[in-house]
Amino acid sequence: MALIVTPSQLARRADFYHQLAQLNNAGVDLLRSLAQLQAHPPSSSYRRKIRFLLEQLSQGFTFSEAVTRVSDWLPAFDIALLQAGEQSGRLDACFKVLANYYTDRARVARQVIMDLLYPVFLLHFGVAIFGLVYFFQTSNWLGTGIRTIGVLVPLYAIAFVILIALQNSRGATWRSMLERFFRLVPLLGKGRHYLAIARLSMALEALINAGVTIIEAWELAATASGSAAIKRAVLGWRSLVDAGHTPAEVVSASPQFPELFANQYAAGEMSGKLDETLRRMHEYYQEEGSRRLHVVAQWTPRAVYLIVAAMIAVKIIGFYTDYFKSIQNITGGF
Repeated sequence: MALIVTPSQLARRADFYHQLAQLNNAGVDLLRSLAQLQAHPPSSSYRRKIRFLLEQLSQGFTFSEAVTRVSDWLPAFDIALLQAGEQSGRLDACFKVLANYYTDRARVARQVIMDLLYPVFLLHFGVAIFGLVYFFQTSNWLGTGIRTIGVLVPLYAIAFVILIALQNSRGATWRSMLERFFRLVPLLGKGRHYLAIARLSMALEALINAGVTIIEAWELAATASGSAAIKRAVLGWRSLVDAGHTPAEVVSASPQFPELFANQYAAGEMSGKLDETLRRMHEYYQEEGSRRLHVVAQWTPRAVYLIVAAMIAVKIIGFYTDYFKSIQNITGGF
């Protein structure tokens, strides 16, 4: 798996799942769909992975098992959702969810990058200008380098570390720590959590309709949600359910689930229309989560721009303050 996942890589993965969903909906079986994608992959790098996947399937492995054996290709979130889809017989729905998920991620990433271009240019322009001003004042090459390259290199390093830290390929412990941190960030934490609830609802509805036992369905759906906190909470329910508590009761008592979800789930469980309830919850939380993340994507570059503009303003004020002080010192000597 790549060290840093770019928007184009996310778009290619979305195209991979989108083609699988289209072929599956057209009645093409999985083996022929993969063979078609091997001949016309979203990227040349996919051809070798799909060939290995077909080899594993021909040896009798299930699709989720075969995907797991293809090292460094798909993140754990994808594999968990595909496993849930395979067990429920709803792989086509999982392909569609993953296609939409990666399409949305690629769109948000592109939006953030494009909106960051101007503040990043402004930052470089400001550093260069103040470096030149210092050089003309002092003719000191070393000092100029410290005030330009010495400022930009640490910023590049910080940006690189942040990008690495945010990649989905990091370990479960690190992802859990990031999740706890993001929950503290307005809009972002809630948006990510809502999308996890949406994925859980979709997987849970599919698994229940496939006849999977309720506690096993919950555990698989929690893994497919991509949220370490939800998975940890659900895996601790088995003893409570075995003791006679209903899933609705443990959901209501868990802080990981919004009140709306808990109430709707309880109503669906009592009415016998849990599948309809979960479909509605998937649509609602998918829409709400995406909306919040798009707001974050719009305002993050603006916040960066304001910070850069404020830094430049402070530098300008400091420059003119020193300039006027030097004039006063000169005029005061006459």
